[in-house]
Amino acid sequence: QVQLVESGGGLVQPGGSLRLSCAASGRIFSFWTTGWYRQAPGKQRELVARIISSGSINYADSVKGRFAISRDNARNTVYLQMNSLKPEDTAVYFCNVVSPRNSYWGQGTQVTVSS
Repeated sequence: QVQLVESGGGLVQPGGSLRLSCAASGRIFSFWTTGWYRQAPGKQRELVARIISSGSINYADSVKGRFAISRDNARNTVYLQMNSLKPEDTAVYFCNVVSPRNSYWGQGTQVTVSS
């Protein structure tokens, strides 16, 4: 069983930066797909970035060049560095880990970009 806890969200001005962290309580393997999703009010949850089993990284077009996902296997932690934040990045951000048998989600962390 894997439990995920996100942190690092908050209120930031447009153009600012935040780094989200997702700590896993159980062991997550480097070949498991790990990613970040977000859900804005009234919208569906969407993929932001993920590291797939091959090690390749996918980004949503809206965040390319601004966000960077990384993983520290020794710490069982996944990060999302978010730069040049825009008001449209405002959402609840969720961490996701996919094992061969299950898909695990964190509780989410709120990111608000506003002046």
